[in-house]
Amino acid sequence: MTLIGIPGLEHMQFRIGFPFLGVCLVALMGNIFSLIIIPTERSLHQPMYILLAVLAATDLGLCVAIAPKTLAIFWFGSSSMAFDACLTQLFFIHALQGMESGVLLAMAFDCYVAVCNPLRHTSILTPLFLVRIIVIVAIRATVLVGILSILLKQLQLFQSVVIVHSYCEHMAVVKLAAEDVHINQSYGLFVAFAILGFDMIFVFMSYVLIVQAVFHLPQKEARLKAFNTCTAHIVVFLEFYILAFFSFFSHRFGHVSPYAHILLSTIYLLCLLHLIPLSMV
Repeated sequence: MTLIGIPGLEHMQFRIGFPFLGVCLVALMGNIFSLIIIPTERSLHQPMYILLAVLAATDLGLCVAIAPKTLAIFWFGSSSMAFDACLTQLFFIHALQGMESGVLLAMAFDCYVAVCNPLRHTSILTPLFLVRIIVIVAIRATVLVGILSILLKQLQLFQSVVIVHSYCEHMAVVKLAAEDVHINQSYGLFVAFAILGFDMIFVFMSYVLIVQAVFHLPQKEARLKAFNTCTAHIVVFLEFYILAFFSFFSHRFGHVSPYAHILLSTIYLLCLLHLIPLSMV
């Protein structure tokens, strides 16, 4: 397989690599800092911060999965990639995306319980409950995306080996096939809606209930504090799911320029989730 980076901007890729590296370094340092501080600081041993640590770990994994090859393309023109290596990168990127979505849903549930049923918050979100949620989220993403990769592995004939992207992505690989890919396309849609669609619906329902509860709080200061916190959460989560579905549908049905799609998908994968810890402050 050959990854060409950002089509239409090949002459600028060397320079683009520097801000891209800067974003990756900020991501790495921020996530490593979160993974050091949250376990060691006892005051942060709360469900929301534990979930933030899990989110930091998945975000760290995405940086490691994407950044090295992308920088190699930008700076050294190292565009070739073995098919098995491409499938491995694809698996980790999509599996970690699925885990992030599940953790965001768990965070929305935590916020819902904290606002709508605060007296039972500690009894509902116990450490064992959190472990079960994290394990379920990880298994769901691993199994569904694993089948996605296995189906791609069955493809034998390709009309091209050039991937118009800076990393391996499911539909970018499917489009190269010179055989029937209806199963791959249909299952890809199923995975997207089984993970992102399902999570988005329940995140939306959680925040509708949260906003209703906030307006029924007796004290104005408590209302303003809860509303400001929830508004920040809602904005970040909306951006996450809107960009996720934009990236997903533009590959299948849209006519978006390749460089715009690649830049937006990179922002979605590497930049957006750094706003989430800020929204918790």
